[in-house]
Amino acid sequence: MAKPPLSMVPTGWFQVAWSDEIGAGEVHRMTYFGREMVAWRARSGRLTVMDAYCEHLGAHLGHGGHVEGEVIQCPFHGWQWNHEGRNVCIPYQDRPNRGRRMTTYPVVERNASVYIWHDIEGREPYFEVPDIFADFGERTADDYYPQQRLYRTGLEIHPQYVLENGVDFAHFKFVHKTPIVPEFTRHDFAEPWSYVDFTITFEGDDGQRIEDVNSGVEAINGGLGIAVTKSWGMVDNRTISAVTPIDDRTSDVRFMVYIGRTPGRDDQRTADRARKFGDEVIRQFAQDIDIWRYQRYSDPPALATAEYEGFTAIRKWAVQFYPDGLGGSAADLAKVRKVDTL
Repeated sequence: MAKPPLSMVPTGWFQVAWSDEIGAGEVHRMTYFGREMVAWRARSGRLTVMDAYCEHLGAHLGHGGHVEGEVIQCPFHGWQWNHEGRNVCIPYQDRPNRGRRMTTYPVVERNASVYIWHDIEGREPYFEVPDIFADFGERTADDYYPQQRLYRTGLEIHPQYVLENGVDFAHFKFVHKTPIVPEFTRHDFAEPWSYVDFTITFEGDDGQRIEDVNSGVEAINGGLGIAVTKSWGMVDNRTISAVTPIDDRTSDVRFMVYIGRTPGRDDQRTADRARKFGDEVIRQFAQDIDIWRYQRYSDPPALATAEYEGFTAIRKWAVQFYPDGLGGSAADLAKVRKVDTL
């Protein structure tokens, strides 16, 4: 294993929990981007994510802190903080401390997941969290079986490793045993959301032609932290992969699968088959994890001619999410070009 050379404090939306892990009135501890955090849900259902240490004398709100209606109360001296991180009550004083504020993070709950906006420069979010349903058409969660999940914590993986897998056409044949190498039909890396489409099949033999394949995958990358996919021409499945840095070496990896319901078929046998297919999709993603966790980031990589376009595009695109400038050779190239235009 090798410590990722890329910055582990990129800008963007990153998953920090699943929504059902944080019930009303509950406090959830977590560590991301080298910071201790808590997520807590008010009695109204409103979710807040903030730094964990009380601004009074530094007690950890995740160890004994509790929700009181619409605020969180410190276990040490009872100071109460609202969803904006403002002190609203000191129980032994007639007015709160208006001069101190706890750091809070923009939060979005989407597709049963909790995402926070992270930016070391403190900017407001400038792009949205992709939606696995709305951003691929009119189908909704009701058209799919419940979400199936994989969760791996503390792996020496960088979010960019996972996104680069999306332009790596050659690995499908050798890791996932597809009969033929996929063909990429779209690389669009112009905005914070990027798009990758490719034709692929998991059936048949290596004698078939890619021109005869009538199935594929569409992917949307919402920054470095989130990738959503839609499959077509095969079993209807949609996936979400989310990689969130914990510290300067490790990340948490979450992967979610939705399998489409068959209209008019609500029997247990069909549901069981759907779950088995979802398990297979997760197994294939786990195969990638087993490679990423021992991977050394090659920079610059030795690429085959056909690989150059995809890998170059995604690495240049990734530069925008590294405000500290630590983005590998693509970031260095961008700096040179910027200087040349001044």
